[in-house]
Amino acid sequence: MIKRILFILFLSITSLSFSQEKSIDALSAAPNPFTNTTKISFISSSTSNVFFTVRNVLGKTVFKKRIKVKGGKNSIPFFKKDLPSGIYIYSIQDKKSNISKRFVIR
Repeated sequence: MIKRILFILFLSITSLSFSQEKSIDALSAAPNPFTNTTKISFISSSTSNVFFTVRNVLGKTVFKKRIKVKGGKNSIPFFKKDLPSGIYIYSIQDKKSNISKRFVIR
């Protein structure tokens, strides 16, 4: 009986944590892979300031920019500048969410 109650309590808490609304969603880069420039797209639930960060595979931050975004669909152009070819992790972070994905520079 106690195990059953604990199990139900566990399921309730787990479902609450997964049902929290994200403030940033649908993060993508196109084209990916790219040679000179790509467009980072995402959906924001509200107008806010976010940090757009690019890290190399060793975790070193190679680019960081604070950007004001609007509620709804947003896009950020990214130019590789002097970054060498390779795999990079890009992320969008606000006060509630931090979403990361990867892109490849040819």
